[in-house]
Amino acid sequence: MIRAAVITLSDKGSRGERVDESGAVIREMIETIGASVAEYQIIPDERDRIVRELTRLADGGIIDLILTTGGTGVAPRDVTPEATLDVIERELPGMAEAMRAESLKKTPHAVISRAVAGIRGRTLIVNLPGSPRAVRENLAVILPALNHAVEKIKGDPSDCARA
Repeated sequence: MIRAAVITLSDKGSRGERVDESGAVIREMIETIGASVAEYQIIPDERDRIVRELTRLADGGIIDLILTTGGTGVAPRDVTPEATLDVIERELPGMAEAMRAESLKKTPHAVISRAVAGIRGRTLIVNLPGSPRAVRENLAVILPALNHAVEKIKGDPSDCARA
């Protein structure tokens, strides 16, 4: 079973001024692949704070997957990708590329997504957009690959080829 952490990046959400619908969508969707949310939090769009939380969760040895929501656009306070790049050791560009490609079929605004995905230690970290609809669309693209990715990151030596 995948042990996941969900982090919602939202200044308003962290002050209790906005309900976090995106975090609920993530929880609902990852449960369909047998993952459980071991930690959930809403924090402000502050790069240093995001770096600290991603590092703490990835280095704690308990969390296999960290999914962030919010802060992936081009607004001045959108710093989630930079914070994630500060933390990861290896980037997984295919995940972010796949999410943007699928989103582009629905909206031209997908081209301004700066979401990234990568690995720190044995933890996969993926940035998702902030809106519930965009979370659903983006997560649906990578959901079928998450179990396999986590298994490989944790050191599964089996062959990746399928018959």
